[in-house]
Amino acid sequence: MKLVDRFLQYVKFDTQSDELTNMTPSTPGQMVFAEYLKKELEDLGLTEISLDENGYLMATIPSTLPAGKKAATVGFIAHLDTSPDMSGRHVSPRIVERYDGGAIVLNKTENVILSPSEFPELKHYIGQDLIVTDGTTLLGADDKAGIAEIISAADYLMKHPEIEHGKIRIAFNPDEEIGQGAHKFDVERFGADWAYTFDGGEIGELEYENFNAAVARVTFTGRNVHPGYAKHKMVNSMRIANQFVIMLPRWETPEHTENYEGFYHLVSMEGSVEKTVLTYIIRDHDRDRFERRKKELEHLARKINNEFPDCCAIDIKDQYYNMREKIEPVRYIVDMAEEAMRLVGVTPKVQPIRGGTDGAQLSFKGLPCPNIFAGGLNFHGRYEFVPIPSMEKASAVMVEICKLAAKH
Repeated sequence: MKLVDRFLQYVKFDTQSDELTNMTPSTPGQMVFAEYLKKELEDLGLTEISLDENGYLMATIPSTLPAGKKAATVGFIAHLDTSPDMSGRHVSPRIVERYDGGAIVLNKTENVILSPSEFPELKHYIGQDLIVTDGTTLLGADDKAGIAEIISAADYLMKHPEIEHGKIRIAFNPDEEIGQGAHKFDVERFGADWAYTFDGGEIGELEYENFNAAVARVTFTGRNVHPGYAKHKMVNSMRIANQFVIMLPRWETPEHTENYEGFYHLVSMEGSVEKTVLTYIIRDHDRDRFERRKKELEHLARKINNEFPDCCAIDIKDQYYNMREKIEPVRYIVDMAEEAMRLVGVTPKVQPIRGGTDGAQLSFKGLPCPNIFAGGLNFHGRYEFVPIPSMEKASAVMVEICKLAAKH
């Protein structure tokens, strides 16, 4: 099966994760997909294949090195789930052949158009074949493109034993999109010296810095009284929550920041007069600024309570940290990925991730794990697309890394 055929097959699986189920994997479709992939890996001849009860699938591409010659064990990782932000059910992709640079009508009935006037990055892919959605779901290139690329590279290596490489480990895990992909990842059982996630965006991306991340839930407790008799009695939790929102810096939000700039992002607001809950994610590349952001939220909660006693409660939990501090001591693994890209004609774009990957948490669990492009763009929505040549290059990069690691 070719890379594109694999990808088109994979996106048919509904694997949206769900943070409310408190299960691993969080949705049954992820395990169904993992079982399908397990069978495919068996058919390709990989060894040491395991799928645990939590949906973590691991396998080995055996070493082809001569007896007595040793090399590092390198790992490659992608995630099974797709984002809860938009439906991943009944995905119906199509291929736009030799994209001409104009607007692409994704769904005529609903007037959904993928246009370079709104998505100028399309202009970078004129003349290439693109895989797009039908305008009603996300595509799932995040991260089924990564899975297809890894398995296609594994297929190639298994069919070309003349290519010298050490032991290669691959893994596919659940629930990356809800921040839990690495929670039950058994690093010791995986047994790699270092790894790469194929979970980046457009071609050339190579990332070993990411946000420090936390989630904050701010709960406001009010008191409901008949509005005709409410003077000096009613406490409207929604109004107080709104007061809290506008106390945060207006420009430190995702829509006003870029590069290394951090932010506070209000991701949900649910409320009534008696109770309102705000959920924020807090992001910053710098650890000190990250800690100050958390303290600022706590400070604002205290200010609210000074005005409305015992009204506001805040709960902040760290999610992951910047993997740079774990990868800098082994910077050669980033250099190796850069060299592999150049060998296949790709210009590396080393940049910070304005988000996080499983690699961040894995790096802190003892498995240094930079992130490599999977090729998709506009993740998590109906405008998602992936250029086919980008997927092919990503798969080729994995093969070259395996060759280079054998010489390390």
